[in-house]
Amino acid sequence: MTYESFRERAEQHDREASFPKADFDDLRAAGLLGLMVPERLGGKGSGFAGYAQVAYDIAQGSPATALLFNMHCSVTGALAATPDELARALGAPDEFFAFRDRVLADAANGALYMVAGSERGAGSRFSAMTTTYEPEGDGWRIRGSKTFCSGAGHADAYLVVARRDDKVSQFLVPASDGLTIEQTWDPLGMRATASNDLHVDVRVPRDTLLGGVEGLGLLLARVSPQWLVASYAAVYAGTARAAITEAATQLTERGLAGLPHVRARLGRADAAAEGAWLAVRDAARLVDEKPGDPETNKAVYRAKLLAGDTAHEVTASMLEACGTSATRRGNPLERLFRDARCGALQPATSDVCADWLGVAALGLDPDEETAVPRW
Repeated sequence: MTYESFRERAEQHDREASFPKADFDDLRAAGLLGLMVPERLGGKGSGFAGYAQVAYDIAQGSPATALLFNMHCSVTGALAATPDELARALGAPDEFFAFRDRVLADAANGALYMVAGSERGAGSRFSAMTTTYEPEGDGWRIRGSKTFCSGAGHADAYLVVARRDDKVSQFLVPASDGLTIEQTWDPLGMRATASNDLHVDVRVPRDTLLGGVEGLGLLLARVSPQWLVASYAAVYAGTARAAITEAATQLTERGLAGLPHVRARLGRADAAAEGAWLAVRDAARLVDEKPGDPETNKAVYRAKLLAGDTAHEVTASMLEACGTSATRRGNPLERLFRDARCGALQPATSDVCADWLGVAALGLDPDEETAVPRW
């Protein structure tokens, strides 16, 4: 599948800050909403490396669509990749496995899932969440407000992070009248993710608690951070590559490709973008081969740091190489520059990644040696 049509639609969705429905119709038709779903449930059975390649490719058509795809795969990939024996060791009841398989089979049939984790004042730190849950009858009552909810209003269900006392848990909440969308999205970049606010006051069945056990949220964020960290990295590595391709086209059309300083910019950008992509690929390979291993988690944080920073640096350089005309709204490079600027800011931010890696380099525990909890 090619993603040229995504690029053609991207400008309008960016201008309107609207959800790219046609892009997801195409992804659905290609079976890619089931990319991470096991073959026994009708999916493609991909691992993390397969996800990274697809997200990288989509980002070269539309970074915002790739970021939305990341959210969907964060749900399906985490569910599919957790071994049954580990889930049982953590206390998962039989009902969880039936629920998991149903959710994954629905994704293979085209269901779309999004993530409602961030909150105003808390960001993506699970330990600071104010959304609450409590038992109600034979299910759960969840109340709270989420911000930056990508694809809000367009998903079949949302992964909602909530807390009860000191327990942080995750629920897959079906779209319903208990979820209210507030149109707040008017950002600098990644505008086509349509990441509006989501207000939650809903009762959900007991089996919507992921893992079937309370309090797994923080544990999973620490031991298996790839879906909270490195999944973003593939998107921004693809964004950097898209900027180079677009700049080369514009420079050639304008007759500027023969300038030595222009070629030098392209050469440095190519090397930086490829280095970031190699780091992402290496992290993805390790996630598939040795999930949760300390070296794997280091690679995960390195990939996010490199991809986020490189995307911004490369797109800024390509914008400068092409000159003032490329800064006009509607120019693909201007949009890519704004989309890329978000890479260092999304969790884990570049500063958080760098600090995590610095603590690890000192031989300390990067999840414990911090004044403020990372998650």
